[in-house]
Amino acid sequence: MRERWRAVGVLAGALFVVNVVARLVIKFGFENDDTAADRVSLVMFLVIGLILAAVAFRWGRDRPVGRWAADLTAAVAVALALTVFVGPLLVGNSPFAGGAGLFFAQIWLYLAAAGAGVLVGYLILTALGRDYRSQQLKRYAQLKAAKPRKVVRR
Repeated sequence: MRERWRAVGVLAGALFVVNVVARLVIKFGFENDDTAADRVSLVMFLVIGLILAAVAFRWGRDRPVGRWAADLTAAVAVALALTVFVGPLLVGNSPFAGGAGLFFAQIWLYLAAAGAGVLVGYLILTALGRDYRSQQLKRYAQLKAAKPRKVVRR
C-alpha cells in the first residue's frame, strides 16, 4: 500500500513541477507578452496530458481499471489543488488575482488536459490489446484451449 501512495505522490509532484516550470518561464521570459504566455500554457497542458497518457498506458497494463483510475484521480486532484492554490504564490501572485473566471478556467483546462491524456493513453493501450482485462481474457482462452477433452463413455 505504501508503494501505491508513493507512486501517486510522485506523479502529483511531477505534474506540479511541470506547472511551476511553466509559471517561471512565463514570469521571467514573457512577463508582458500574453500571446507567448498562452503558448507556454498550452505546452504545459500538452506535457501534462502526455505524462498522464504515458502513466495510464503503463499502469493499465498490469492493474485493473478501477485501481489505476483511482490512483490517477487522486494524483490529478492533488496536483490540481497545488497548481491552483500554491502555484501562483510561488511567482508572487494571488490564486484569485485574475478573478473567478480565470480561476475556474484554469481548473477546467487542467481537468480537460488530464482527462484527454488519460483517455488517449488508455485507448491506445486497449487498441493494442495490452490492457489488464484483455490479458486476463487471453490467459483464460489459453487455459481453456490447453485442457484435453474429456472422453465420454457410452
